[in-house]
Amino acid sequence: MSVERTTAAGGMETSYGFRKVGAGDKQSLVNDVFHKVANRYDLMNDLMSGGLHRLWKDAMVAWLNPPKRPGWKVLDVAGGTGDIAFRIIKASHRNAHATVLDINGSMLAVGRDRAERQGLSENTVFVEANAEALPFEDETFDAYTIAFGIRNVPRIDVALSEAFRVLKRGGRFLCLEFSEVDMPLLDKAYEAWSFNAIPKIGKAVTGEGEPYSYLVESIRKFPNQANFAAMITRAGFDRVTFRNYSGGIAALHSGWKL
Repeated sequence: MSVERTTAAGGMETSYGFRKVGAGDKQSLVNDVFHKVANRYDLMNDLMSGGLHRLWKDAMVAWLNPPKRPGWKVLDVAGGTGDIAFRIIKASHRNAHATVLDINGSMLAVGRDRAERQGLSENTVFVEANAEALPFEDETFDAYTIAFGIRNVPRIDVALSEAFRVLKRGGRFLCLEFSEVDMPLLDKAYEAWSFNAIPKIGKAVTGEGEPYSYLVESIRKFPNQANFAAMITRAGFDRVTFRNYSGGIAALHSGWKL
């Protein structure tokens, strides 16, 4: 495909999928996408990953390895439905406290309902706010997680700087995101599936095809593993590494505030 990925130099702030939009216009367009898919969020990720997102998220939490003691705090950004936060709380034997932050109220409403149904409301607080302007004091959290959300943030560099700011010294940054496939045959098959099948299936199942077109295009525009690692390093993080899953369909990036 002729469309080029953005790099560590930027470009996602004016990229709504393959469309170039004005500075400041992307956020409202992305918000509309997630208002439309909030109640079908798990289905959306199942379509995008063939169900593998569940295994990748489990691997993310395993690498985080939250301690099983009271007082440990995680900020899960763009995690309105609680998918990552609930896994972390359960992995900590219900000792961790998770702040779930999302800019989209529809996604947060789904998460609140799920927390109540799973008996996790006491361990979870939901905050509607922007990843580019976190409403927290410096050095508040022990960990910052974000799964399949960073590519939807217009100014990724600003969000990464905010992540660094709110983490305590010794705090951990973990980001799970769709990335660049590094296997020649798999990349062709995955690209064909993404662009030809996912929007059609999304429209058939949910009645909405356009949000799925945006989502697959945003994956193709997102910086590859090395470029995103460079952005994390530039934000101030040390020991930045990443792990590929399923041949690079997804990548999990890690960094430390030392």
